[in-house]
Amino acid sequence: MTQHAFDTLKERGFIAQTNDEAAIRAALEKPLSYYIGFDPTASSLHCGSLVPIMAMAHLQRAGHKPVGLVGGGTAMVGDPSGKTEMRKMLSFEDISANGRGILGQIQRYLNLDGTAGMSVNNADWLLKLNYIDFLRDIGRYFRVNEMIRADAYRARLEREEGLSFIEFNYQLLQAYDYLQLFERHGCVLQMGGDDQWSNILAGTDLIRRKHAKQAFCITFPLLTTARGEKMGKTAAGAIWLDAERTTPYEFYQYWVNTDDRDVSKFLALFTFLPMAEVERLGAAQGAELNASKEVLAYEATKLCHGQQAADDARAAAKAAFGGGGDLSAMPSTTVEKGRLEAGIALLDLFVETGLTPSKGEARRLVQQGGAYVNDVVVSDVQAKVTGADLKDGTILLRSGKKKYHRVVT
Repeated sequence: MTQHAFDTLKERGFIAQTNDEAAIRAALEKPLSYYIGFDPTASSLHCGSLVPIMAMAHLQRAGHKPVGLVGGGTAMVGDPSGKTEMRKMLSFEDISANGRGILGQIQRYLNLDGTAGMSVNNADWLLKLNYIDFLRDIGRYFRVNEMIRADAYRARLEREEGLSFIEFNYQLLQAYDYLQLFERHGCVLQMGGDDQWSNILAGTDLIRRKHAKQAFCITFPLLTTARGEKMGKTAAGAIWLDAERTTPYEFYQYWVNTDDRDVSKFLALFTFLPMAEVERLGAAQGAELNASKEVLAYEATKLCHGQQAADDARAAAKAAFGGGGDLSAMPSTTVEKGRLEAGIALLDLFVETGLTPSKGEARRLVQQGGAYVNDVVVSDVQAKVTGADLKDGTILLRSGKKKYHRVVT
């Protein structure tokens, strides 16, 4: 018997809040349209965005129709949710370019061909709004005293910087998006992060007041790792879905380095493996749990970058840890032979290759015995890397147990 779509989301850990679970279950008994908005304030999503993307993909696999909304209009304003200061304003051209890049990433996971699913940009309706008409038709349904009780607004109002009027409009615009998608495409479910609860709920209220119809919302938990880090962030920066910003090998290694306590949760959220397999892999111990992390890394990389990239990343990882083999998928930095002949300070090279964010961090790494050149620990902070370290035109640097980088000439 096929599992109910809501039960799939709940079992795998996607559900934080709903506005009416029983009604949502009933609505999901037949195909419906649903949407999530993506904020094009950067040229790429990072892997924290995979929670909403994977939730959308599970519903599409269950026969429902996804609408991927790129917020080209709302990005002109800026969402204050979860932010302690006003966002930098971007140009329309930058927002449009970012939106195209993000849409391409979403389409790796979802079929948005216009039939099984579709993509929209809220700039198509928001940028055409007449302000007076908008206030009369939409603004009259909102109460300021209710809005300022929302966490996103209250936190900003308590800070010295305050909340700009342009940001205060954001909830109205997001609610209006939901209304537009309800009217244009029959969307009756919006999903998003739990920090979007008040904004999504405002959309369901607007639809109820305008059309006396029920619409639904589901929010996802805001994930942190067992180490207390924000999902998709590392000491070196974000783990992007764009292969130019985070290589498939680095993406693969991020998942291989998952904390033991997160393996089962991440397998459930970020792969399509059956839950019985997730539970088996997550229950492993010792060396077998490391093998489970490799399964997680391979499956997540295959979804994001394709099977060939996942195969290459896995092969490069095995070669790095086992010696020999093809290291070509490993991130690399090219240096001039003349620089190597003169000698490059190890601390500088670790910063240049991105293995550490600063010379201070590199120094601490060396002092703690975590810096390696060609798998040999280096304990001298004054050490230099030279041409004599080249092996088949490559120098293999390592930070800690698992973070590798090639230097080539």
